[in-house]
Amino acid sequence: MTIENYVNDVQRLAEEQEQLAKFSRALAERSHDLVAQVGSSGGGHGDFFILGLTVFVLACFVGYYVVWRVTPALHSPLMAVTNAVSSVIIVGALIAAGSEKITASSWLGLAGIVLASVNIFGGFIVTQRMLQMYKKKSK
Repeated sequence: MTIENYVNDVQRLAEEQEQLAKFSRALAERSHDLVAQVGSSGGGHGDFFILGLTVFVLACFVGYYVVWRVTPALHSPLMAVTNAVSSVIIVGALIAAGSEKITASSWLGLAGIVLASVNIFGGFIVTQRMLQMYKKKSK
């Protein structure tokens, strides 16, 4: 092998190395773009928390004004509706609490079950008491 052959081989290897470097640089840029896209679109937990908190606060305001501004004649139907809503809450809370691993959502589901149960049973007791108020008293 002559020196010219070595020089040609070294030049060819240098060109291939330069092409590989360009290719690896393009791959690195592409992966950087993909990570940026995943980071911007996949990090929606904060948005979900803000949305859930907003819905919760608005529901508290609506519930407060509905309960305190309703006429006494509509309290019994309102109790019936809140009992129906609480039963739906219990179904959702059972799903949240029934996961295989014990997480924060499991504990929140358990708290939801307890609070909705108190609301349902308290609603039945209050409704029963209100219905007894409308009954004619026997002499």
